[in-house]
Amino acid sequence: MDGIRVGRQDIRRHRDTWIGQGIPAAATDRAVAFQDRWGGLALPPAPFYEGGPRILDADCPEGSQAQGWSYPAGSGRVSMAYGFMIGPDGAFGIDAYRWTPLHAGTEGWVESLALAAHARRWAKTVTRITGKAVEALDLKGYEPVSEVQGVTDSWWRGKDSLIALYRGEAVALDAPRCLEAHIYGGLDEWGLHGG
Repeated sequence: MDGIRVGRQDIRRHRDTWIGQGIPAAATDRAVAFQDRWGGLALPPAPFYEGGPRILDADCPEGSQAQGWSYPAGSGRVSMAYGFMIGPDGAFGIDAYRWTPLHAGTEGWVESLALAAHARRWAKTVTRITGKAVEALDLKGYEPVSEVQGVTDSWWRGKDSLIALYRGEAVALDAPRCLEAHIYGGLDEWGLHGG
């Protein structure tokens, strides 16, 4: 509801060049398929990762046969110490000192943005905690929100609250102080589940 589609580049025209540079056809085809489905989708800013990519947009795959092939998922809104990538297994994540998958697929990233926008709109309170306090969160009585396809990041649903856990920067940058959680409290049934 908050995203819009803008013009996108046609990366299909680069396919033969990329294959000529030693990038496998399968990796190139994955980037083209991503661009066909997600390319040009401008999403609202994420509440973490300095807002995430401004527009989803694939580019030339990078990697090797041994480590697998990834490709960019779009440019960040601000200068960052990492880039947004789609990993060899299709996961959406960040690539800093090491590859860190955030969600099992792009659908999970998009769902997490939609859930954050929904939760912000309906919550009576929003509490942000960081660092060691995140590790101390008690998630008993909460269930994971499967739609976000959480890998390193995750969402949890309780009886009247949603919790978003952002672990990606802490893992990718080996910086535990970057752990962050947002607790959206005072939600009714609509706020917890939406339509």
